[in-house]
Amino acid sequence: MTAPIGTPATPSSLLYLDAVSVTFDGFRALNKLSLVLAHGEMRAIIGPNGAGKTTMMDVITGKTRPDTGEVAFRGVDLTRMDEPAIARLGIGRKFQKPTVFEHLTVRTNLLLSLKGGRQAFAALFARLTSDEAGRIEAILARTRLAPHANRMAGALSHGQKQWLEIGMLLGQDPELLLVDEPVAGMTDAETMQTADLLRDINRTHSVVVVEHDMAFVRALGVRVTVLHEGSVLAEGSVEQVSANPRVVEVYLGR
Repeated sequence: MTAPIGTPATPSSLLYLDAVSVTFDGFRALNKLSLVLAHGEMRAIIGPNGAGKTTMMDVITGKTRPDTGEVAFRGVDLTRMDEPAIARLGIGRKFQKPTVFEHLTVRTNLLLSLKGGRQAFAALFARLTSDEAGRIEAILARTRLAPHANRMAGALSHGQKQWLEIGMLLGQDPELLLVDEPVAGMTDAETMQTADLLRDINRTHSVVVVEHDMAFVRALGVRVTVLHEGSVLAEGSVEQVSANPRVVEVYLGR
């Protein structure tokens, strides 16, 4: 069970944000935002454009420093760390638009992503270790890309590129995955397959998913946090937040 908003971080808290505010040129992107994520949890984040979803992700990954508030991961203060240090600590982020190496094969993309791997240029020409080969095969199977392992990434469908980038994130083996709008532009079938994939990943990793597609959020079947004007408007199951009059007014009713 996730700790209530605004409570102190505990050993069960993986990610902890308390009273985080960020202002850009007079615009308050985050307004005393508080969020607690437990170890092993998957959370869906929804809300209208401008609600603060991207800024929240930027703060967690060190791209943006908050004006005020606390941000901690496993009890470590993230506000004093830069992006590479936060990534090494165990937080990985997938952006909305896939950024794969289109002129390399799916398998090579995954090789280049492996945590603890060699330099990118050397990795292309070196012999795979048995551990590396096993990790790549496991990710190919998990992302449903094994039949496409030797295809150029640029030849994949949009949905398959999204899965490849999620696979590349898994190659880094982060403890927490931040996934931004993973089903944007996908077919209905790909959307449901992506929900299956993220539920599978959540068996071994904590996940935060930012998404607009409510059918996808419903398929995830996880706790939902609704952001509005930089603050938490509501939290609960998808059924609970969908029935919240304020959530309907500012987001779902639009």
